[in-house]
Amino acid sequence: MAWDLFLWILSFFISLALVASVFYQVICLTDLEADYLNPFETSSRINRLILPEFILQGSLCILFLITWHWVFFLVALPVTCYHAMLYKERRHLIDVTEVFRGISFEKKLRFTKLGFYIFLFIMVVFRLTLSAVYSFTEDDDLLHLF
Repeated sequence: MAWDLFLWILSFFISLALVASVFYQVICLTDLEADYLNPFETSSRINRLILPEFILQGSLCILFLITWHWVFFLVALPVTCYHAMLYKERRHLIDVTEVFRGISFEKKLRFTKLGFYIFLFIMVVFRLTLSAVYSFTEDDDLLHLF
């Protein structure tokens, strides 16, 4: 049961990093729209976060697959496949010259991903809490046997 608790703690931090990353990308796009940042700064700030986000999402999906958490794996799979498709077609980075043309689509995409990651984060927090309660109650039962 300690491994299960470790899995959910690791998933908690990965989900938190994904939420923070996408939230930062939304803030950058909003600052570009309000003319606080120029297109080069915005695209460079967002582009350096894209690959770590894809890697974290893929590793979280693989972690759920390896540990036989099928519901979580099936929830995370569509976003992982979408990221793989974007990377394969080389459409994953924001172009400096095209950033104003597609800013509404990029913001909608980031808000959708933010909602998905918040949903996944809430699911992981729930399972982390359940796992912590179960692991601590089982340890107490073992202590009462002796």
